[in-house]
Amino acid sequence: MQQRTDLALENKEMHHSLPNGVTCKEEKQGEATVTVIDIINEEGQKALGREIGKYITVEVPSFSDNVHSEELLNTVIGQLNLLLPKGESILVVGLGNRNITPDALGPLACDSILATRHIEKELTRSAGIEKINSISVLVPGVLGQTGIEAFNIIKGVVEEISPSAIIVIDALASLNVSRLGCTLQMSNTGIEPGAGVGNARFEISEKTLGVPVIAMGVPTVVDATNLVRDLVGDGADLKTDGRQMIVTPREIDLLIDRAATLISEVINFALNPNINRSLIKSIIA
Repeated sequence: MQQRTDLALENKEMHHSLPNGVTCKEEKQGEATVTVIDIINEEGQKALGREIGKYITVEVPSFSDNVHSEELLNTVIGQLNLLLPKGESILVVGLGNRNITPDALGPLACDSILATRHIEKELTRSAGIEKINSISVLVPGVLGQTGIEAFNIIKGVVEEISPSAIIVIDALASLNVSRLGCTLQMSNTGIEPGAGVGNARFEISEKTLGVPVIAMGVPTVVDATNLVRDLVGDGADLKTDGRQMIVTPREIDLLIDRAATLISEVINFALNPNINRSLIKSIIA
C-alpha cells in the first residue's frame, strides 16, 4: 500500500530503528513536543526519502480545541529562528488554493503577514522603530487559477527583488489522523508542493531558486488508503476504482483559521522582533 506523507517524523517512524545518517532529538517544551530530525548524509537521505537538512516537528494540542498560548508561540518562534539564515530581506510565500479550505493555509496565513519592504527607513525611525527587516509577501495561486506554475511566479519575483531567504507556507498531508491539525513542521530543505497527495509540482528549494528556502506547514488531509491503514491496520485495503480519495477533519475551517493565525504570528514576530507585538497585531487586524 502506498504511504504518502509530507512529515519527516512519519518517514522516520516507518523504521524500527534510527537509520544511519539520521539523528533525532525529542524534547518537551511546555504543552509542545519538539522533535528535531537531521539528515546528515546521502545514506540518511536514501533511508527517509528526504533531502539532507533539518526537519523540526512541533506537536501540540489540537488547533480545533485550543487557542494557541503565548508559550507555544514563543516555542515555535525559537525553532524557526534555528532555521533562519542571516539577512534582512525575506520573501514569504503562501502556497495553495484559498477557495478549497484544506488547501487554504498558505494564502490565509499570508493575509496576516506584515509586509514591510515598501516602508521607508526614515518612516520607521520617526515611528520609534530602530530596525525593521524587509518583508515581502506573495500568494501565487495555483496552476488551475493562473495558468502559471507557482514555481515560475516565485522565481520571477526572486530574480526581481533578490531576497536573502524565502519562507514557504503550505498545507501538508499526513499518514495518521491523530496528527491532523495538531502538528507543525518546519524545514530548511524547501518543499515539493502536492507530493503528499500524489500531485507533485516543481520543487521550491535553494537548489532550484538559488536562495535558502524554509518550509512551514500543518497537515490538513490524509490519503483515504492511509486512513484505513491507520484505523484498522496494515493488512487493510481500500478499493477506490483507481480514484484518489483525500479525507479531512469535519472542523477543518476552525483548524485552518487557527493554524494560519499561529503561523502568521510566528513569522511576524520572528522576522521583526524589534516591533512591539501589539503594534503588529493592530496593523494587520
